Amino acid sequence: MQFDLAIKNGLVVTAANSFSADIGVVGEKIAAIDQGLHGKRLIDAGGKLVLPGAVDPHVHLEMPQGAVVSSDDFEPGTIAAACGGTTTIIDFVEPEGDERLLEALVNRRAQADGRAVIDYGLHMTLVNARETTLAQVPDTLQAGCYSFKTYTIYEGFYLEDSVMLNALEAVHSAGGLVIVHAENRHIVKHLQDKFLAAGQVEPRFHPHSRPPIVEAEAVQRVLTLAEVAGCPLYLVHISTRLSVEALQQARLRGQTAFGETCPQYLLLTDARYDQPGLEGAKFVCSPPLRSADNPPALWDGLAYGHLQTVGSDHCPFNYAEQKIKGGDNFTQIPNGMPGIEARLALLYTFGVGQGRLSLNRWVEVCCTEPAKIFGLYPKKGTLTSGADADIVIFDPKREVTLSQEVLHEQVDYTPFEGFNLRGYPDVTIARGQVLWQDGEFIGPKGHGRFLFRKPFSAN
Repeated sequence: MQFDLAIKNGLVVTAANSFSADIGVVGEKIAAIDQGLHGKRLIDAGGKLVLPGAVDPHVHLEMPQGAVVSSDDFEPGTIAAACGGTTTIIDFVEPEGDERLLEALVNRRAQADGRAVIDYGLHMTLVNARETTLAQVPDTLQAGCYSFKTYTIYEGFYLEDSVMLNALEAVHSAGGLVIVHAENRHIVKHLQDKFLAAGQVEPRFHPHSRPPIVEAEAVQRVLTLAEVAGCPLYLVHISTRLSVEALQQARLRGQTAFGETCPQYLLLTDARYDQPGLEGAKFVCSPPLRSADNPPALWDGLAYGHLQTVGSDHCPFNYAEQKIKGGDNFTQIPNGMPGIEARLALLYTFGVGQGRLSLNRWVEVCCTEPAKIFGLYPKKGTLTSGADADIVIFDPKREVTLSQEVLHEQVDYTPFEGFNLRGYPDVTIARGQVLWQDGEFIGPKGHGRFLFRKPFSAN
């Protein structure tokens, strides 16, 4: 049989195993994985790794934050993702005021459809948990959006414990999954007020206003609430050793709970806030970067299965036009950093390359587990006959020094400036379409589709 595309001579790497084989693609699907395959188009992957397209479960494109909006919309943001080997993202819907959940979903899809170059899903944010809102959860789930984001912090977003419990029970009853941004808002407000009153307004005070216990306490609390409600829970951007320990203990008790960390928490520390002038504003995100004793616990959590995924939490704001405006009050600096493009390669260089992760675990946390947890597997996140032909050919010897100039993110800096990577995507294929090859984005605009994700089931 002659395939539309044959990828030959590579080392196929999945979450389960690694083996030499060719991959044959027909249309948008993987049709065969075997030896000696031929196609109308051939790509030689000799000496390279062939892996599933990466799945980023946590991005914020075109996201309003107060008076500013994150600098990547769905076109440049997904182009950057594709150039870095990511073929699926999951973003968020944030209803405004009394907007109904399905209406908000339609409006958010209108921002992405025709502009996203890779497939995308959406999490629904529960900005409130009124009875009328929770009654809309089953219909939202049926519309392909079964994961629901909640917060324990931020005015207009946080849910008090009793309200959070109602949300957890409603989502569980409908068969969904609850995502939580967990920080103790009372402690943060108390510490922020103290620093500002003392005139301590520079970016370097941001991490001190959100110490590790702020996250760890809220993580433990929402784990308890979810256990009472019987609801599956996904904790985003875990940054501390204490939070990893709390999640580990919950899972050992048999609780269905998952944890995500991000490259910034694995590779950067709070020393970044101590730079001259307002440079520290570039690194303001919440939770903040932590002291150097935390990243080793996060790496161990990934290696031993206490953490399940790595998301980018890509939420870029330009330093010159947006971040710097909050320089005279760290609480007004837009929260977030770019990272959608380099996530896969960073985890290879500093995970696999430094012996922290096996090849298969690298694929598992960047590709397969996000697809499983968020209802995309086995269509996404794996290489198997019948799966979408989302494929990355990854050169383990390619050397790239990260800078804003080499990346495609629409932002004027990268927090990983100067990082020397060994291992980088050579080719990115999404549903059989080559998007990134020979250092150039060559894919069609608007290639991405909205993903109707199936209801949650424990893996």
